[in-house]
Amino acid sequence: MLAKRIIPCLDVKNGETVKGVNFENLRYAGDPVSLAKKYSDEGADELVFLDITATNEGRKTTIEMVEKVAKQVFIPFTVGGGIKSIEDMKNLLLAGADKVAINSAAVKNPELISTASKYFGSQCIVVAVDAKRENNDFYVHTNAGKVNSGIKLYDWLIEVEKRGAGEILLTSMDADGTQNGFDIEMTKLASLNLNIPVIASGGAGPNENHFIDIFKLGFADAALAASIFHFNTLNIPTLKKSLKKAEIEVRI
Repeated sequence: MLAKRIIPCLDVKNGETVKGVNFENLRYAGDPVSLAKKYSDEGADELVFLDITATNEGRKTTIEMVEKVAKQVFIPFTVGGGIKSIEDMKNLLLAGADKVAINSAAVKNPELISTASKYFGSQCIVVAVDAKRENNDFYVHTNAGKVNSGIKLYDWLIEVEKRGAGEILLTSMDADGTQNGFDIEMTKLASLNLNIPVIASGGAGPNENHFIDIFKLGFADAALAASIFHFNTLNIPTLKKSLKKAEIEVRI
C-alpha cells in the first residue's frame, strides 16, 4: 500500500507566506524560505508553493523565490500561480520545482493540460481545482476562487484525468481556513472516480482526526494544510505518529 502524504502549503503574496479563511482576510504567516526548510527537516513528504495573487495580478510566479526555496528542501516541491504556458512551466522546473500546478489557465484552455503532460510527463503536472457548493452540487472556481466557471466539479475532474494530469490538488473553498475538518464528501467524489492521486486541501484543524477521517473516509492520497503548521498548533512528527497509531501508512 502506498504511504499517505502530508503536504504543507505555502500561500505566498508579495514574497510573504499568508493564510486566510474562505480565500479572504489574509494574514502574515512567516517567511516562505524559512518555513520550507523547517517542513523539509520535520519530515513533510512534499511541499506546495502557491503564488496566490499572480493570476489576478496578471503576472508570473516569482522565479527567485522558487530558486531560494528549492535550495532549502530535499522533498518534492510543487509550484503554482500565474502559470499560463509551457514556457512558464519550463522556467519553474528549471528553477528547481519538481512539479507545476495549473488552475485558472487549465480551465480557460484545457488543451494546456494535454500539451504539458506530453511535454514534461504526467508526473510533473498537477491540476489544482478550487470548488464550492452551489445548488446541491460542486462548481469549479478560478482566479483564486473569485470566478465561478460554471463547470461542475465531477465533469472537470474526469476531463482533467483524460487529458493526462498526474495528480489533483482539490481545495474545498467552503472549508478553506475554517479548521473544522476537510470536506470529506467533495474529496470522496474525486477519489472514488479517478485513477490518479487526489490531494485534499481546505479545512484542516489542529486535530489529528481531521487527517484520519480524510484518509479513511475521503480516500485521499495526500492531505495538504497550512495554518496549523505555520502557527504551530499541530506539527508534522506528532501528526504522523497519530496516523501510524490509527493504522494509516505514512513515512516516518
